[in-house]
Amino acid sequence: MRILLPVLTFLIALNSAFSIILFEERFEDGWKDRWVLSDWKRSEGKAGTFKYTAGKWAADPNDRGIQTFNDAKHFAISAKFPEFSNKNRTFVVQYSIKFEQDIECGGGYIKLLSGYVNQKKFGGDTPYSFMFGPDICGTQTKKLHVILSYQGQNYPIKKDLQCETDKLTHFYTFILRPDKTYSILVDNRERESGSLYTDWDMLPPPKIKDVHAKKPADWDDREYINDPNHVKPEGYDSIPKEIPDPKAKKPADWDEEEDGIWRPKMVPNPAYKGPWKPKKIKNPNYKGKWKIPWIDNPEFEDDPDLHVLKPIKYVGIEVWQVKAGSVFDNILICDDPQYAKEVVREWTKNREIEKEAFEEAEKVRRAREEEEAKRKGDGKRKGSRHKKYNPPDYLDEDDYHDEL
Repeated sequence: MRILLPVLTFLIALNSAFSIILFEERFEDGWKDRWVLSDWKRSEGKAGTFKYTAGKWAADPNDRGIQTFNDAKHFAISAKFPEFSNKNRTFVVQYSIKFEQDIECGGGYIKLLSGYVNQKKFGGDTPYSFMFGPDICGTQTKKLHVILSYQGQNYPIKKDLQCETDKLTHFYTFILRPDKTYSILVDNRERESGSLYTDWDMLPPPKIKDVHAKKPADWDDREYINDPNHVKPEGYDSIPKEIPDPKAKKPADWDEEEDGIWRPKMVPNPAYKGPWKPKKIKNPNYKGKWKIPWIDNPEFEDDPDLHVLKPIKYVGIEVWQVKAGSVFDNILICDDPQYAKEVVREWTKNREIEKEAFEEAEKVRRAREEEEAKRKGDGKRKGSRHKKYNPPDYLDEDDYHDEL
C-alpha cells in the first residue's frame, strides 16, 4: 500500500507539480489496521461483515480483496488517509469489483468522505463528497453511479450509464480534471466523457435557447424546389390511364344483337405517366433548417472551483445487498491517470485465467444441478423417503478464510 505521508503533504504545498498516490489498497498484509468496520445497523441485526478472500474462480488465490458476507444486510467499512484537496490537480478514483453472486438487488459503489467521520458509525446517512460505482436491481436497474457533492447537495450525473453485470472482475475509473472535464473508464476503456457544466446540474447551463427568437421572414429552409424550366408537355393531362387492349379480338361467335356491342377489355396505357410533377432541383437560396439560437444564460455565474471537492480524508464502502458475495479490491486515489491505467494493465494478464476458471466452475455447477435433478427424479420413482444431505453452495473453501 502506498499512502501520502504528512511530510509529503508539505512538499506538495511547495511544489504542485508533484505526482502523488494519495491512497492505494490492494488488501495485503496489515489491511485490517487501516480499515474500520462500522457498527451501523448492527444493533438491529441488519449489519453484514466482510470476508478476506480472493473469491471463487480467482486468477490468483493469494490476491485477496474483501467480500460482502451474509445476505440481506447493510455493509459499511472505511479507511482514513491524510486530508487532500484536488484543487488545481487531476483527480483519479479507481477500484475493482467482482459480483460473484446472483446479486438480484444491491450496490457495489464506493464513497469518498470529507471532514470528521466517526468510522464506527459510518452508514447510509453519513454525508459524502463523491460516490462512484455500479448499482444493480432486477433486470431494469444496471446503473453506474457518479454523484458529486456541491455546496452541500448531491448531484448525480445526468447521463444514463450502464455497469457490467457478469461475474468477473471489472475495474471502474473516474478522472476529473481542473478544466472541469471528466472521463469514465471501465477496464481501461473509456465509457463516457464530458464536462461538469453539461453533465451535472450543479450550475445553471452556460447557454440556453432563445425562446423569443423567431425564424426570419426571408429564411428559406426548402432544400429542394420545383425546376422552373421544367414545363408540363402539351396534352399531358389528356393521356388516358387505360386504353382498349390492341391485341384483343372479337370472338367469332359474338352476336351483337344478342350480346350487345363488343368492346375490347381495357389495359394500362404504357404512355400514361401518372399525374404530372415538375422535377426537383437544389434550392440556390437554401439556408438550412432554422434552429433556435443559443444565447448566454443570464442566470449562469461560473465557479472556477466547480470541480473541487471538499478536502477528502476517508474512503468507504457502504452498500446494501439482497445477496452478498461482491469482492472489492484495488482501491486507488491519485492524480495520475497513467499510473491508474498501469494498475489495470498489470491485472489484465489475469483476466483470461479468471474467465477460464469461471467457465470451469460453471460446468461443475451445471453438472451438479443435473445430477441433483436426476437423483431427485430417481428418488420419486422409487418412492424413497430418505434424502441425501448436500451442503449449501456457500459452504465452500472460501468460507473458511478470515472474517472481520
